[in-house]
Amino acid sequence: MQTVQDPKTTLTTRLEQLNTRIAEIDAELESHQSKDWSELASERESDEVLEEMGLSAQHEIRMIEAALVRVEAGEYGACVTCGAEISPERLELLPATPFCRDCAPRR
Repeated sequence: MQTVQDPKTTLTTRLEQLNTRIAEIDAELESHQSKDWSELASERESDEVLEEMGLSAQHEIRMIEAALVRVEAGEYGACVTCGAEISPERLELLPATPFCRDCAPRR
């Protein structure tokens, strides 16, 4: 497991992975042009899943970009809500998180 000691590298690597994933999703979505109705219906279902994966990746990209801004500002690792230190274990698990465990939104 990677440590939190170099968050910029961790975040940048993940950002590159997500951009690659989005490009692959876009290419797959563009390739669906079946003339057969049953194949078209199947492709549409697949497209919905791909679009949701793309939206999820875009959300994570925004979180990573915000975390990189915090790294540059010297604020990475501090909760944006209360200012407390975010535990290294939490940052290792969720490197882009802006919240400590106590301030994280419950879902």
